[in-house]
Amino acid sequence: MQFLGEDGRELQQFYTDCFKHRKEEGIAMLNNINPIVLSLSVVVTATLFFVIGYFISNLITSKKHEFAGEKAKQVVEQAQKEAQNLRKEVELEAKDQKIKLRSEFEQETKDTRREVKEAERRLAQREENLERKVDLLDGKEKKITQKENEVIQKQQNLTRKEEELSRVLEEEKQKLQRVAGMSSDEAKRLLLVRMEEEAKQEAALMLKKLEEQTKATATKKARDVISLAIQRYAADHTVESTVSVVSLPSDDMKGRIIGREGRNIRALEVATGVDVIVDDTPEAVTLSGFDIVRREIAKRTLERLIEDGRIHPARIEEVVEKVKKEMEINIREEGEKAAFDVNIHGLHPEIIKLLGRLKYRTSYGQNALQHSKEVAYIMGVMAGELGIDFNFAKRIGLLHDIGKAVSHEVEGGHAKIGADLMRKYGETEAVIHALEAHHEDIEANSVFAVLVQAADAISATRPGARRETLETYIKRLEKLEGIADSFKGVEKSFAIQAGREIRVIVQPDKINDLQSISMARDISKKVEENLQYPGQIKVTVIRETRATEYAK
Repeated sequence: MQFLGEDGRELQQFYTDCFKHRKEEGIAMLNNINPIVLSLSVVVTATLFFVIGYFISNLITSKKHEFAGEKAKQVVEQAQKEAQNLRKEVELEAKDQKIKLRSEFEQETKDTRREVKEAERRLAQREENLERKVDLLDGKEKKITQKENEVIQKQQNLTRKEEELSRVLEEEKQKLQRVAGMSSDEAKRLLLVRMEEEAKQEAALMLKKLEEQTKATATKKARDVISLAIQRYAADHTVESTVSVVSLPSDDMKGRIIGREGRNIRALEVATGVDVIVDDTPEAVTLSGFDIVRREIAKRTLERLIEDGRIHPARIEEVVEKVKKEMEINIREEGEKAAFDVNIHGLHPEIIKLLGRLKYRTSYGQNALQHSKEVAYIMGVMAGELGIDFNFAKRIGLLHDIGKAVSHEVEGGHAKIGADLMRKYGETEAVIHALEAHHEDIEANSVFAVLVQAADAISATRPGARRETLETYIKRLEKLEGIADSFKGVEKSFAIQAGREIRVIVQPDKINDLQSISMARDISKKVEENLQYPGQIKVTVIRETRATEYAK
């Protein structure tokens, strides 16, 4: 077996080598023998080798079969041994697993039994509690049923009593109607009228009491604040008219101003838009116009022409253009100066220009810029006394009449125009609201809006601050008396103290004391709704009874 090697390969290799050696010897011999003999030899040799190869192949096959059988027998024996060992191991593991599972099962069974017992105990306790609660509920239900029966009984008794009371009231009502001689509707109307009169009287008494209490505290405080503000700011007041006077070095200059056939004076009037009045006033020429800016331009132009001495239409137009440019610069400087005087910073450049233009605007003869500065100072003082932001108050006071700078160019009231301008140039909503409410066009909802109303009225109504035309003054007095006369029970009314007070005399037989209090309030409200006036108007209702007899 060892000689054959694995699968007889070594034996086969041996025969192959022999065959190769014999082949080489045979080739060498063939070269030396006869071809016929050679052919016979080849045939014999091939046959011999065939026979030998056959026997060798059978031998190798038999050896292979023997070796494979032994090998298979060994593998089967080894497999049987391993199978027996594996079976033993599996049986051991199964026994261990069985023991482990049995112990776990027993433990789980014990735990489950314990939990079941605990659950049964709890259920039994709950059943006991439920039984006690059911007993309690049964007792309460009995009590509730008993009380319901009692309530039903009481309701029935109450219903019977109500029916009896209704019947008695109806009988009494019929008796009262027979005694009084009026129906129930008439009695209700009479009762309502009396109750309404009593309510009005009580309201008037309460209103009077509240007004007295309010005035006792508010009036004193308001007077202190306003008087302090007025004392701390004292300004000069000058009334500006609609004319300006230009002094001349001599009366001969009048002829040069007029020019040949009046061409110089016409050129000046056309370029400036004002009337130039040359009259008998010695060494003076009068400029007339409602636009102060135009009058100022004309005045400066005329002064420069007089100083220069060259007066002709071309020179007039040239000087007017130069003065107009200078006025724009001057307007901006005046606005900056006003903001600096009031100590207000951060204003938009266009707002500065509008402030400067207020210098050349008047309201009833009062300079608009001076009025705005005065309102700013007064608001600052009052805000300081009240403990609020006085710088913000001064800002509102300075800007409150800014709409007057363009009111002649834009339609609408100057309060609304000013609010729109401030909204355009980025001012805060508090400033915008105060400007829009300072003439009560809208309701004031901030303390600054109320302060600007008060400061504006103080500045406008101070002695000498403004002037009004006689016609406007008389019309306001007539309207004031007409409003008072429109109320029932008024005998006569008188507007006194330049329209600052209205005294109303009522008929004592038609108006009682409490009604006179309500009438005073109603008249003041109607005056507020129908009239425009600076400051405030005092309404006094007078009721008196006179008894007159003659001794004979």
